[in-house]
Amino acid sequence: MTSKKTDDKEAYVWIWLPEETDPVVAGRLATEGKSLVFNYGQSYLARDNAISIFKNELPLKSGVLPLLTGLTMPGCLRDAAPDAWGRRVILNKKFGKKFDAANVDLGELTYLLESGSDRIGALDFQQSNTVYEPRISVNTNLEELLESAERVQKGIPLTPELDQALHHGSSIGGARPKALITDGSAKYVAKFSASADIYNVVKAEFIAMRLAHLAGINVAPVTLVKSSHKDVLLIERFDRVLSAHGWQRKSMVSALTILSLDEMMARYASYEDLAQIIRKEFRQSASSLKELFSRIVFNILSGNTDDHARNHAAFWDGEMLELTPAYDICPQGRTGFEASQAMLISGNDRASQIASCLTAAHVFQLSSNEAIRLIEHQIETIGNQWIAICEVAELNQVDRKLLWGSQFLNPYAFYGLSEEAKYLEGLAEHFRSKNQF
Repeated sequence: MTSKKTDDKEAYVWIWLPEETDPVVAGRLATEGKSLVFNYGQSYLARDNAISIFKNELPLKSGVLPLLTGLTMPGCLRDAAPDAWGRRVILNKKFGKKFDAANVDLGELTYLLESGSDRIGALDFQQSNTVYEPRISVNTNLEELLESAERVQKGIPLTPELDQALHHGSSIGGARPKALITDGSAKYVAKFSASADIYNVVKAEFIAMRLAHLAGINVAPVTLVKSSHKDVLLIERFDRVLSAHGWQRKSMVSALTILSLDEMMARYASYEDLAQIIRKEFRQSASSLKELFSRIVFNILSGNTDDHARNHAAFWDGEMLELTPAYDICPQGRTGFEASQAMLISGNDRASQIASCLTAAHVFQLSSNEAIRLIEHQIETIGNQWIAICEVAELNQVDRKLLWGSQFLNPYAFYGLSEEAKYLEGLAEHFRSKNQF
């Protein structure tokens, strides 16, 4: 099949300002060679309550704003674009089975304009700069969403009804099947199993998120439900606030954007660099540094190696940043003994080891003793609560054996500890043996 490309050359960026329930047009995103560049509208710049979409990239200035070095579009706008799953839904809608993803280039503007309007954060993209027309879904249930997701995974074209059911969530990131739903006063991201899963990934993420909460980490609330005899993970959205006048949206930027990187440069993303920015540009920097360190440790202890910089984010209020609740904490399958994190932990070290965290503890304004106590608390929480949370999730024995001691509290995580911290290895071994099936 020959390559297909659309003719979309521009899109207007609409934004929900803080505590507002209706969007206003902020500016225009347009092609310039092989890049996409943005400029604010004069009417937006004249507003008393205007905020920058993200001041490090798009400060409130007139004219076309230059891209940061190495970027082909502003990262704070790319954050609102669909990732692998959303793009697959859009391609299914446009081509059904008749496409080869390797030979189809819709262009970033088309993906922005074709994806659902209830996207993560406070932005949307329209062809008009005067009339806002949201791309909304019809009322659907989880059964319809599950059927839609299964058809997309198999490459089967969606019926118009099922297309509407799933297309609403095409703007959210990630590679796994998911959808957006609203239930009364709350909005959720619903995550489904994938046909290629070799273990119950939905339940594994539920368990990890619940254990992280018990360990004192600020995580998005999660619920495990069943639909059509299949497990569905509901993650409560923290970028939406229901007010007396309607839904408010909270602006967000990913850690990838905060670090001035894009996907091609993501391998250079560093927790130490992020910590330096937190010191200068985040509210409550000391508690945010401790929180980020806690998340790194828990990712290692739970086997979540998919901690790339899009899986960390911060709220943006026009002046300062603030860490969002943690999300996408999901144990990853591993074939070998060694493992590494998606982001660098200390210098060029990304090894999934507690020793790497302790080496970097001072960057997060933690003493060695404070860091060790924090790690000890997480090990004890995982060890003491593992069976109870598995029971809540109704995780079968096969998956418990697969996850326990491999993803959770893997021995490799405790290699190379100093004498001061060596006892953590014994503590983990104690719980591995205690909870062995």
